[in-house]
Amino acid sequence: MPLNPESKAAIIGRYGRKEPDRKGQDTGSPEVQVALLSEQITSLNEHFRAHRKDHASRRGLLLMVGKRKRLLEYLKRRKPDQYQQLIERLGIRK
Repeated sequence: MPLNPESKAAIIGRYGRKEPDRKGQDTGSPEVQVALLSEQITSLNEHFRAHRKDHASRRGLLLMVGKRKRLLEYLKRRKPDQYQQLIERLGIRK
């Protein structure tokens, strides 16, 4: 389920590393990508409460969870302090 532009911009503003420049917003940083994926995963979980047999979307959910996991592992390797802050802010993991 795609995010609406207002909520996406709010997430990017909250988790982005730098201020937006002429070229656009900071959508490439791992923190922003993880936050956007987490929001999509949460909305899909709500969708599955009502539509239990939607297996096509469930596959998409599993792909998103795997991508978020890879991004978090990358962040944990490269910048452990930012990784710790991010998982606390998002309320995921430990």
